[in-house]
Amino acid sequence: MIFEDLPTTPTSEELIDKAFSRAARAGRAKQGLEAQQSMLQTASNIISDNLENVVTAWPDFAYEDDVHPFYYELADAIVDVDRLRQSLSEVMWASRKAREINGEYQPKLRKTDVDTARKFRKQAFARLADIVEQIDDELLYINKSRNDLRDLPEINPDEPTIVVAGYPNVGKSSFVNDVTRARGETASYPFTTKGIGVGHFERDHIRYQIVDTPGLLDRPPEERNEIEAQAVSAIEHLGDCMLVMLDPSGECGYPLDSQLELRDSIATRFEGVPVMTVANKTDRRERWTADPDADYEMSVETGENVEAVLDAAVEAIDYEPELPFEG
Repeated sequence: MIFEDLPTTPTSEELIDKAFSRAARAGRAKQGLEAQQSMLQTASNIISDNLENVVTAWPDFAYEDDVHPFYYELADAIVDVDRLRQSLSEVMWASRKAREINGEYQPKLRKTDVDTARKFRKQAFARLADIVEQIDDELLYINKSRNDLRDLPEINPDEPTIVVAGYPNVGKSSFVNDVTRARGETASYPFTTKGIGVGHFERDHIRYQIVDTPGLLDRPPEERNEIEAQAVSAIEHLGDCMLVMLDPSGECGYPLDSQLELRDSIATRFEGVPVMTVANKTDRRERWTADPDADYEMSVETGENVEAVLDAAVEAIDYEPELPFEG
C-alpha cells in the first residue's frame, strides 16, 4: 500500500539539533577556516537532504500514475490533500533555501580570518535554524498525515473487486467471511464505526477482492457526514460489482421498503457498475414481509445459493487479466 512505508517526519527542533550536533563533530575533525567551512557544509547538507527526503518519500498526488483515484479520494477523506501538498511544497522550499544559504556563505569563509569566519558561520546557522523553524507547522502536519494514512487497510484497486452493501445485520459480514479465505479479516478506517471487512477468493486462477463497508454503505446518503460521503466517492473507483443485501424478514431492524430505497440510492450512485440485489435469510422465508423482487435469494446461514451469488458477481465483472505482450 502506497502510504505504509512513509518515514517519520522530524520536528523542526529534532532536525536542527541533528544538523548542528553533526556539524560540531565535523568541525572538531578539522582546524581553522576548514573547520568553519565543514561545519556549515555539514549542517546545510543534513537540513537540505532530510527535508528533501521528507518530500520525495510521498507519492505525487498530481499524477494518477503515482496515486490511484481510489487512494487519492481516500486520502482526501482523511487528511486535506491540498493542505498536505502545500506543506510538502513549503518543505521543499526550505530544502532549497538551506543549500542557497550554504552557497552564499561558503565564499565568505574562504578568504578571511578565523574569528570572522566563525561569525559568518554563526550567522548562517541562525538563518538555517530560522528557515527550519518557519516550517515547523508543515512538518507537524506532514507527520500527522503520515500517521493517519500509513495504517489504512491494504486494498488493491487494481484487483477485480466486489463491494457488499446494505443495512446493518442483513448478513453482509457473514457472507464476506463465508466466501473468502481470510475469515474475519477486518481493518479500521478513521471514518467508519466498525472495521472494514476485506477478503479474497479465486476463480480460474484470478484473485478477486470482496469488501464489506460498515459505516458507509449501510444507511441513506443523507445520514452520511462529509468525510463519509467522500469515502463513498473513493469506493466508486474501487467497485467492479455491487452486491446490495436485503433482509426481507425485517429481523435486521429495518423495514424492507427502507432497504429497497437504500438499494436504489446505491444503484444511482454507482451508475455504470453492475448492482445486484440479493435477498438473504431464505431459511426464514416464513417471516418475509413481502416479495423483495431480488436478483438472487440465498441463506448465508445454511449456505443455500451462496456460491451461485458469488459466481454471478464474478460473471458480472467479466474480468480479463492483461496478458504479456507477445510479438
